[in-house]
Amino acid sequence: MHLAYPAVLAVLLFCTGLYGVLARRNAILVLMSVELMLNAVNLNLVAFDVWLRDSLHAGQALTLFTIAIAAAEIGIGLAIVLAVYRDRGTSDIDRLRDTAEGAGPDPADPEDPAAPAQKAEAAA
Repeated sequence: MHLAYPAVLAVLLFCTGLYGVLARRNAILVLMSVELMLNAVNLNLVAFDVWLRDSLHAGQALTLFTIAIAAAEIGIGLAIVLAVYRDRGTSDIDRLRDTAEGAGPDPADPEDPAAPAQKAEAAA
């Protein structure tokens, strides 16, 4: 088997995952894209292990460690996303910039209806 076929497939998978991480707004889709990138790395590890004919099968052993780390990462990541969703009501990454608890609305925000009242109180 030629090494080029799995390597090209891994590059395509990794680029698709990278696009998903950079372009998506939903936190769950970002986690799925990270998993896609990790699977591309796993494919490369196994392909190079087969190509090099390693007697210890180090590529396959590293793949098992990567799968275990990915499972832990997705478990913790989903727990964090669910906690944030319960607290904020959204999993949109752009809306989650302010993570401080109890932070009020921004007085300089023009879309906030309470902003003029807060400016009047500050002036008085």
